[in-house]
Amino acid sequence: MSSISARTCLLAIFISVSAISSLSAQPDYVSHGGLKYDANDWPCWRGARQDGIADPNQKLPTRWSETENVVWEAKVPGRGHGSPCVVGNYIYLATCDEGPKSQSVVCFERSTGKQLWQTVVHQSGAMWKNKKGSAASSTVTCDGEQLYINFPNSNALFATSLSLDGKILWQQKVSDYVIHQGYGSSPTIYKSLVIVTADNKGGGAIAGLDRKTGKIVWTNPRPKLPNYPTPIIFHLDGKDQLILTGCKLVTSLNPMTGKIIWEADGATEECVTSTVTDGTHVYSSGGYPKNHVAAYKADGSKEVAWENGDRVYVPSMVIRNGHIYAVMDAGVAVCWKADTGEELWKSRLGGNFTSSVVLVDESVFATDEAGKTTMFRADPSGFKKLGTNKLGDEMLATPTICGNQLFMRVAHRQDDTRQEVLYCIGE
Repeated sequence: MSSISARTCLLAIFISVSAISSLSAQPDYVSHGGLKYDANDWPCWRGARQDGIADPNQKLPTRWSETENVVWEAKVPGRGHGSPCVVGNYIYLATCDEGPKSQSVVCFERSTGKQLWQTVVHQSGAMWKNKKGSAASSTVTCDGEQLYINFPNSNALFATSLSLDGKILWQQKVSDYVIHQGYGSSPTIYKSLVIVTADNKGGGAIAGLDRKTGKIVWTNPRPKLPNYPTPIIFHLDGKDQLILTGCKLVTSLNPMTGKIIWEADGATEECVTSTVTDGTHVYSSGGYPKNHVAAYKADGSKEVAWENGDRVYVPSMVIRNGHIYAVMDAGVAVCWKADTGEELWKSRLGGNFTSSVVLVDESVFATDEAGKTTMFRADPSGFKKLGTNKLGDEMLATPTICGNQLFMRVAHRQDDTRQEVLYCIGE
């Protein structure tokens, strides 16, 4: 189980059925990046496999609201758009108090929603620019022994590691950082490393840091362009590849050394979405300066299999059985054939979308900025809506779905007051 000790796994990864009775007594495991994760957990951005696909063997409610199928709710201090990181009986969130511009990690008890601790990572200096953005848009990553979080602060990008009980273990400056819109890339775990990106107009870097010490093991300079995706690791063409889109490039790196495997021109300048794969291609999508979705062969040939001009700028996509399912920023659901790009259907959901879609078995969960979640079937034959539910007044964070529960970070507004709430939805 890589470097995770058996003792720590029993404490932090294995789920206690007595504490969370709704979870399976004999959970499956997900292997990715040289580590194993409990299928009832969601340890990083887009889940353990980094693909937005949740464990299909879940029983989830089809209806929820502020008064229906709420297991618990908890007020979240500050503001942020990072997703809940769920490991064992703990939930971790990044947040920012925009008054003093402090940035923190908060821990909640998974079974009750009780806030257990809050650790201030930066006392001041938080950076953000876009009114819709935040200074805590990264998702906490957990390897079972430590927590990792990225924050833009004081004209630099910092990666920080905390213990599971909230003590800061190390902090590392990755590069100088010129704020443009904001920052949203989350840490990625690969074997002994945590990988962090800092693309920005001043010329950033992608770096591999030692998980235990924070020491920079390798670093590569990046173009002087703003860009926002999380680095994603997939096993493609017989090897592990670290894929990063944006800055007018699609880049594949050896995740252990940082050495470029292949790099192709053609992606748009600014990307936000995290790439997905069908096992043969990786996909770039962006929205500035052009709308752009394209499939790149992952064999090093740099061949573009197909491309279109649709705007899937912020919400990341999912793939099931050779088909891509996405929701455009302007609220249109779409299905393409993953190998050819053939459009099979489109359907207007309405609303604007920042949150990424999550796939559970055959159901796609798509939540708009007003907190309305539309569930539709991952079916290439046509759009089939399964239902809609509304929670809160604003939702920009992507839901976490694991262990028969949905964890949703929403905001309620009353006059000029905005309060974030973490909901646990379940039967």
